[in-house]
Amino acid sequence: MCAKIHYIAPNIYCCGAGTAADTEKTTDLLSSNLSIFSLNSGRNPRVIMAVSILQDMLYRYRGQIGASLILGGVDCTGNHLYTLGPYGSVNKVPYLAMGSGDLAALAILEDGFKPNMELEEAKELVRVAIHAGIMSDLGSGNNIDICVITRQGVDYIRPYQESEYKDKRNMKYKYRPGTTLVLTEKVVPLKLEVVKETVQRMDTA
Repeated sequence: MCAKIHYIAPNIYCCGAGTAADTEKTTDLLSSNLSIFSLNSGRNPRVIMAVSILQDMLYRYRGQIGASLILGGVDCTGNHLYTLGPYGSVNKVPYLAMGSGDLAALAILEDGFKPNMELEEAKELVRVAIHAGIMSDLGSGNNIDICVITRQGVDYIRPYQESEYKDKRNMKYKYRPGTTLVLTEKVVPLKLEVVKETVQRMDTA
C-alpha cells in the first residue's frame, strides 16, 4: 500500500501529493538530513528548518520534482503547518488539502474549521474532509490515515477508517491460454545504435 503520510523526524511528518516516487524520495532525503542534525545536536529539528531544506531542494529543480507537500510538526516555538509546491513556493496555513481530491476536502475544511478545536472534533473534521475527497475523485485511494502530532508525541493511526466500499468478485477472472485468438504475428527486429551515454548524479546536498 502507498503511504501518503511520511516520517520526517520524531516531531515532524509530511503528506505528499503528486508523483509517488518523487514524494517518497524527497521526504526520505529530508528525513536523512534532519537525522544527521539530530545526532549532532542532540535535539529535534525545528519545523522551519525542514521547510527551508525542502524549499531549496524543490526550487533547485524548477518543478521537475513532481512533489506537492504538506509539512506539519511541533517544536519549541509551537505547532506549524506549511504547504510546499513543486517550484519551492511556501505558505503557512491553519489547514490545507492538496492532491486530486483537494476541492471537495477543502470545502469541508473551510466549513467546519475553527481555532482551538478539541482533538476528537478535529480528527472527525479531517476524517470527513478526506472521505469527501475520496468519494469525489478516483485517484485518492480508499482508506483514511490520520497523524496527530503534539508535544507529548505522535499518534499515527493507519488506517483510521477503511473504505466501506469493497469490491466483491463473484468469480475468478482467469482465462485459459488460447481464449483470445491471435490472427497474425510479426516480429520486427529494431536496429539501435547508442551514440552517447552519460550518467548524471542527482545533487542532494
